Amino acid sequence: MPDYRRRWVRGGSYFFTAVVHERYPLFESPVARKILREAFKEVLAKRPFDLFAICLLPNHLHTVWNMPPGDSDYATRWRRIKESFSNSWLASGGWEGKVSESRRKKGERGVWQRRYWEHTIRDEDDLRRCVDYTHWNPRKHNLVSRVKDWKFSSFFRFVETGDYEMDWGGTDPASDWSDPEWGE
Repeated sequence: MPDYRRRWVRGGSYFFTAVVHERYPLFESPVARKILREAFKEVLAKRPFDLFAICLLPNHLHTVWNMPPGDSDYATRWRRIKESFSNSWLASGGWEGKVSESRRKKGERGVWQRRYWEHTIRDEDDLRRCVDYTHWNPRKHNLVSRVKDWKFSSFFRFVETGDYEMDWGGTDPASDWSDPEWGE
């Protein structure tokens, strides 16, 4: 059985990838996007963290979180985000994929993949790479030809703060994303 060990750094920064069950293009739905936004707001209100960067794609999302000092419990936050989203989504009549017997026994629904991919950010250069990867992802998946054409992203907030020019991402900003440590 695989060994899914996670790194817990109190007050750390993390890059995450969470994927929809069966890679269903769930987030093409405006209702799904609204429900996900509400799930994040709900969890942020109860267990704050800094949602530093985000990009929502049709069947997955990338986020960069900064945890509060002394806190490393991102797992509870992800569980609650996924649960809140799934409950509201299914209550709205939303799609659910096949639920295996294993999932059924554990009370899991067929909305999200079981796990998520986590990368502990090591330093400022690593943070920049993670944020760039997050914002570049719609181009990587050929959803747009310019990063600025993808509206489901924190890219525009980074433009406003001067971290990016509006035309950033005309070319692949990094070649080291093929490293096996990187997720989706």
